[in-house]
Order: sequence, then structure tokens, then C-alpha cells
Amino acid sequence: MLTRNNLHHYQDKAVDFILSKKKVALLLDMGLGKTVSSLTAIVDLVDSLSVNKVLIIAPLRVANTTWHKEALNWQHTKDLKVNICTGSEKNRRAQLHRSADVYVINRENVEWLVNLYGKKWPFDCVIVDESSSFKSPASRRFKSLRKTISLTEYCALLTGTPSPNGLLDLWSQYYLLDSGERLGRTMTAYKQRFFESDYMGYKFTPRKNASNNIYELVNDITLSMQAEDYIELPERLDSSVFVDLPSKQMKAYKELEKEFILELECESEIEAANAAALANKLLQFSNGAIYTDDTGNWSEIHKAKLDALADIVEDNSGENILVAYNYKTDLERLKKNFPDAVVMDKAGEAVAKWNNGEIKMLLAHPASAGHGLNLQRGGSLIVWFGLTWSLECYQQFNARLHRQGQTKPCRIVHIVANDCIDERVLKVLSDKDAIQDGLLKALKD
Repeated sequence: MLTRNNLHHYQDKAVDFILSKKKVALLLDMGLGKTVSSLTAIVDLVDSLSVNKVLIIAPLRVANTTWHKEALNWQHTKDLKVNICTGSEKNRRAQLHRSADVYVINRENVEWLVNLYGKKWPFDCVIVDESSSFKSPASRRFKSLRKTISLTEYCALLTGTPSPNGLLDLWSQYYLLDSGERLGRTMTAYKQRFFESDYMGYKFTPRKNASNNIYELVNDITLSMQAEDYIELPERLDSSVFVDLPSKQMKAYKELEKEFILELECESEIEAANAAALANKLLQFSNGAIYTDDTGNWSEIHKAKLDALADIVEDNSGENILVAYNYKTDLERLKKNFPDAVVMDKAGEAVAKWNNGEIKMLLAHPASAGHGLNLQRGGSLIVWFGLTWSLECYQQFNARLHRQGQTKPCRIVHIVANDCIDERVLKVLSDKDAIQDGLLKALKD
């Protein structure tokens, strides 16, 4: 069993930052040990009687598996009593009423929890795992959690991707720490101070020097560390496998792209009412199946990506493969064509089997399996069957394998439909990455 002496110096640095600053943002790259650093700080706070009850808010699978298992891996944290408050309301209430040091809840139940306790909020320390899920000031989870700020002595926001879509994502996260002291009391004030909008007021662009000004304002309560500065990861090899859609389907794709309407052979009419809906339809088409109505009916269009994945499996017969899918249609078709594949479950039971080498192909959605899960022991090959627009999901999902503890070069393979929206998605991810890197490097410096 690992002891506190096994903590890396950068993890000790994170522990000290939490203890000294009380309310902090830990922007730690994937693999730097946000979980054990936070647990160590919790142990110190509990032992010194500085806090009585700790609340951890996390994605569902992470809440169910990661935190209590990580605590059991370390000698100095194994005695922490951790109650998992997920599932039915009956189970959540039962776990909350049982004595513990740490209570873990999934972020979907934050509103319920805040309403349950009201002004009698019992948690004097709150840890928000993957705080970028609170980036929207309009979300119920943010509006609920902001009510507890004055009632919480310690708070730590944990994420490796604080601004996956730009600097606008920062305001609500830092509001949870300082009630708007640094970046403004309202999102409107933040926008007016640091951004310029288009004439419609929909698109906001940072003003000159706004980025540096924002970084300076939050620097005192922010610890930013990137993996490349602290650990040596195995080589990461990114590549793309390009597939051609059959000529008939490619013609239909171009028709959908140009006219927004496609008549399928089944005589169902597909209409994309706006650019976002169109992008989704094009992504579905690129993957090989498209929804034909709002009730979940769908039609398969081509098998180009399925055939490409079959070739990848054949060429890597000795490898376990983690496959990222985007739509339910992708999942159904993958299960049909690869009957031995295992789907990542909500409880996370597949994690142990994967890490034990018992699963040859694991199917997972980036939005639900992209945070907190340690999968590096089960394989080193990721295949993106269906791409995502989300930089956060993309980075986090890749980091399930390319992280500390991985012993092999990690290969990230994208199956890309030629001359389709897939190519643009990869470019968009790259463009957003520039914003993300700018934030992290400025704060690190």
C-alpha cells in the first residue's frame, strides 16, 4: 500500500495550496493526481478539526468508483469514512444520515442536495471534481451551489480543462470561490469588462490584453500545473484512418449539407433547422446512421467506419481497444458488429475488468467516461469511431489511457470520413486548444 512518502513533490504542493488558501482552483493536468492530493488535504483538515464534513461533487461514474477506491490505495487516507450518496433518493438520504468524513454525490443531484439542507448546510469543505461542468451560469447546478458559498470554509475546484470553449467559461467557476470578487459580481459585468460582442450580442471576443488581465486577477487562488513539466509520459501517437463514403451516400451527404434536407430511401424526411442541428445530422451521417424522427427511429446509411474499425481490430489483434462513440445509433451498430465488446456501465464495474486485461474492446461515451476513470492499465489504444465537438471531452477521454502509470506508447486513432464534417471537427478541437493552452501556461508562469 502506498504511503504519504510516495506523494510526488507537485502533489505535496497542491496539498499545501489547499490548506493555505482555503478556496482554490487546482488546474492540474490529467495524471497529476488531483484526487490523492485532495484526499490528503482532507485528512489534514479532518485531523486538525478544521472541518467536520466534506462534500465531493463528481461525475456519476467517478462518484461511484474513483474517490473511495483511491482513498483505500493510500495508508494515510484509508481510514477516511467515505459515503457514496448516489442512486435513488432513498439511498442518498440514507448515506447522508450515516456518519462519515466524506460524502460523495454526483453533480446531477447538487440542486436536490442544496434544497434538502437549505441554510442548514452541513458541509464546511466542498471539493468540485471537474469544475468545468459548472461553467454555465444559467445551469441549475451552478445556481444551487452558489447559495452555499458563504456557508463553506474550504472549497477546491479541480479540473484540467477550466475553459474548454474559451475564457467565458471561467466566470462561474471562480464565482464559486470568491462570490465575484475577482471577475465581477455578474456574468454581464464580466463580459462588459473583458469582451467585445458582435452587433447581435451573441458572440464575444476577448478585448486586447483581457486574457493577461484575467489571469492576473485569479492567479493568487489558482494553482496550474501541466503534466509535461512534472512527469514523463509514454509517447503519444496520433493518427487518422480516412474512409470514403460510397458515391451514392456521398452525394446524399452533400445534398444534406447544401440543402438541409435529405430524402432517405425509407421516405423519411430529415430537416436540419439550424446550424447546430445540421452539424449533428452531418456527424451522424459521417458515422453511418441518421435519426429519421424525434422518437429515436434511425436508418443505417453506410458501414465505412465499421469496416475501418474491423480492420483496426484485425491489425491489432493483441491489443485491447477503447472505442469512443458519439450517438446511440453508433453504440447499437458497434454492439451488433462486435458482439464481444463490453459497454462501459454506470456503476463502473467494467473498469476493473478492463484494467485486468479481461476486455478486448470497451465501448464508452466521452461525456460519461471522460473524467476521473483510471484505465491506463488495461490498454494503450483509443479509437475515435465518432468525434465530438467538445475539447474537454476529447482531452479527458484521451487521458484515460495517456496518463501516469501507462507503460506503453499511447495511440490515438481517429476514423475520419473524407471530405465530411469530421475533418472540420478535428480542426475546431485544435483551434479551441490554443485558448486552453494560453490559460494554463499563463497561470503556470
